[in-house]
Amino acid sequence: MPKSRKTKPAGPRDGSPRPSVGRRAVAPAAGESVRRVGRIMYIERKAGSLVGPARIGRVTFSKTGRTLRYRDQTFRSLRGAGFKSNYVCVETGEDWWISGPKRRGGDRMYGSALPVEIDEDVRAEYWREIRRQPERGDETVA
Repeated sequence: MPKSRKTKPAGPRDGSPRPSVGRRAVAPAAGESVRRVGRIMYIERKAGSLVGPARIGRVTFSKTGRTLRYRDQTFRSLRGAGFKSNYVCVETGEDWWISGPKRRGGDRMYGSALPVEIDEDVRAEYWREIRRQPERGDETVA
């Protein structure tokens, strides 16, 4: 007997689409593709240690998703081959951990008390859409 496929509901009962957590909620500008808009991600530089400087910022993905860009840096996926890292910087060869931010905070792998800076261009969206704490929209660290 074949298994039936379970589907997720389309969204709220009024038929509107579900909001996309961690992605830009507004439509891209004319001529701007969704891939260029990017996604808010947690970015931590490992570079020879288990804990390093970290940020929350917007990254853009390549067509295949194996490469991503953040500011002036390009990262290539290690596809599971890294030790406590999942991307490598193409320009420097340093190891990085890049992942989606957690709704409850605490993005660091080892729960370090070091601050995680939030880029100014994503700050309000991060606190509103991901953490669901819009009153904290002016805070620069998570």
